Amino acid sequence: MSTEFRGEGNIGSAPEYREFPTDEAEPDRLLRLSVYFDNPVPTDDGFVDKGGFWMPVEIRHPDAHHWSKLYQKGMRVLVIGRQVREEWTDDAGHPSVAIKIRARPVAILPYRLERVVLAPKTDASTDPGERDEPEA
Repeated sequence: MSTEFRGEGNIGSAPEYREFPTDEAEPDRLLRLSVYFDNPVPTDDGFVDKGGFWMPVEIRHPDAHHWSKLYQKGMRVLVIGRQVREEWTDDAGHPSVAIKIRARPVAILPYRLERVVLAPKTDASTDPGERDEPEA
């Protein structure tokens, strides 16, 4: 079972990166983030959080290791993905259920950023958002 999800929140702890072996030459790369999705409600004095929640966010991507160095605790992010319910039985035989978000993009929002530095463009770039500039 899954449901589309789109939310803005703050990363609450350092990212967790893991690799899992596969039958392929490259391992499966997983990046986990713990994100607090707030619900800011305007007041006369600014905003008050009314009913936010914590949610684990998972990103599976070949560049997950690199991204684990970019994401930091406290960063404001926009998460787009699917809410997924997972069920399992623990070692004692008790059933457990967890909801998490399998993210497609996790965009870093510009709050509290001091600067952005882009890596040099390579010929074999796999960035889908990168376009060649037209020659003059």
